[in-house]
Amino acid sequence: MNPQEIEIDEFDYPLPDGRIALHPLAERAACKLLSYNAATDNIDDTIFSRLPDILPAGALIVFNNTRVINARLKFRKPSGAAIEVFCLEPHEPADYERNFAARGSCSWVCLVGNSKRWKDGPLTMALTVAGEAVTLTATRTPERPDIVTFGWTGSATFSDIIGAAGEIPIPPYLNRESEAADAADYQTVFSRIEGSVAAPTAGLHFTDELLDEIRRRGVERADVTLHVGAGTFRPVKSDRIGDHDMHSEFITVPAATLQALIGAVEAGRTVVAVGTTSVRTLESLCHIGDRIAAGCWNGELPQWAPYNREVPQLPAADALRAVLEHLEAEGADSFSANTRIIIAPGYTYRLVGAMVTNFHQPKSTLLLLVSAFIGDEWRRLYNHALAGGYRFLSYGDACYFVR
Repeated sequence: MNPQEIEIDEFDYPLPDGRIALHPLAERAACKLLSYNAATDNIDDTIFSRLPDILPAGALIVFNNTRVINARLKFRKPSGAAIEVFCLEPHEPADYERNFAARGSCSWVCLVGNSKRWKDGPLTMALTVAGEAVTLTATRTPERPDIVTFGWTGSATFSDIIGAAGEIPIPPYLNRESEAADAADYQTVFSRIEGSVAAPTAGLHFTDELLDEIRRRGVERADVTLHVGAGTFRPVKSDRIGDHDMHSEFITVPAATLQALIGAVEAGRTVVAVGTTSVRTLESLCHIGDRIAAGCWNGELPQWAPYNREVPQLPAADALRAVLEHLEAEGADSFSANTRIIIAPGYTYRLVGAMVTNFHQPKSTLLLLVSAFIGDEWRRLYNHALAGGYRFLSYGDACYFVR
């Protein structure tokens, strides 16, 4: 199958507003879990807290440890006009860690709401950060109005500033304002590295107790980082997938994770990805390794790289080893890159053998990714979930799929 010829209407389904979960359950692991094994065609309805019972013995489970930032900054002009500045990705410094550690000023690529009312001059906001009075300013770049430079008084870092000034950016399809509870509800318990504007929502179901139980069962754990961009919510507006421009996202993978992945693959153990962001990261690594080995790696994995086969495709362990050797040659302890990979029917999974995920929007690239994993069965499973009272999207119930 040529994925560029796929028509997005084939991935539509009726999703009533009442089935979209507006808030999570009080107990994260008490949500429903739809378990499906493609090899046996077995469907099981259970609860998420039973996940340790069904993970394969000796599996390696991979989490995305990104942390959602308070990306929505709401300024008000002296005239009273409200201007929302939505931080998308760092511009200067371009490195996430350095940007969040910046003091005094930094700049970001942003979306600006009510943009026509912000024609010139800086916006200002008075804050209190760690007991210190701070004035925050935001200034647009004339030649690049999507680039906003932030300046502030005092000794706070930008991480401190955005934590005090911003709001957590809940998904737009919830059609409600952020609430105080979202600050905790929309973070995974293992979130650690600041940078996302959306949560890796499959991870929201895990608790510390559940993670401990998974460890006691002998399941190995590894972390990756993919900073989720606002593009994850961007609908596919073109009729054909080939006309959709996939957004770029920043990934970081520690050397220890690469070593764990190589060990799991060589031992024939199942790699379980928690969330589509972990899936994208892991599968991207294989194609990046191919390009490193072929001597044509330039820092970003193109959207259609997995299908064009411009370079020889290595066994998964060899591709991962090429990435590991690349970062070791640079004297680094983690590998960073950007990926635009789109995973759609016609894609051959190289690393991920099972995934934990949520129920996704109709006509979305995330639904394409799931279909590439379990085939056309996605429709039967989604119909089963709709009939069975499952809750959908970010704060909804979960799935566990095995190929």
